[in-house]
Amino acid sequence: MSSVSSEIVENHDAEQHVSHDGTASGPVPEAGTLTAAGDLLRALAAPVRIAIVLQLRDAGRCVHELVDALGVTQPLISQHLRILKAAGVVHGDRRGREVVYQLVDDHLAHIVLDAVAHAQEEHPPQPVAERVERQ
Repeated sequence: MSSVSSEIVENHDAEQHVSHDGTASGPVPEAGTLTAAGDLLRALAAPVRIAIVLQLRDAGRCVHELVDALGVTQPLISQHLRILKAAGVVHGDRRGREVVYQLVDDHLAHIVLDAVAHAQEEHPPQPVAERVERQ
């Protein structure tokens, strides 16, 4: 069991988590919930998949529309859609000869939009040692 997982199990009965600055936050979610969240984030952890989610946030799209909008090949779009579908991020509805893909819910678009906004913010560079310690 990883140190994070063991900390979660050990702290499972605790009502609140105390942060480094001494403020209390809500209860720590169960290990299964955190595992599912990690699986979701891994499914979103590719630039093409992020771009697909951004394209689907306002309306459903079929594969050829995603190919045209993103400028990547149809097999690559299809491969990434399979991953997103398996992770429960998108679902497809057959309409005649095409399948229109849509996000399962709006939370997914918010996750991606927040990540993109954060990436666009200016952050002072951190020494490598600090980045490693945080992981």
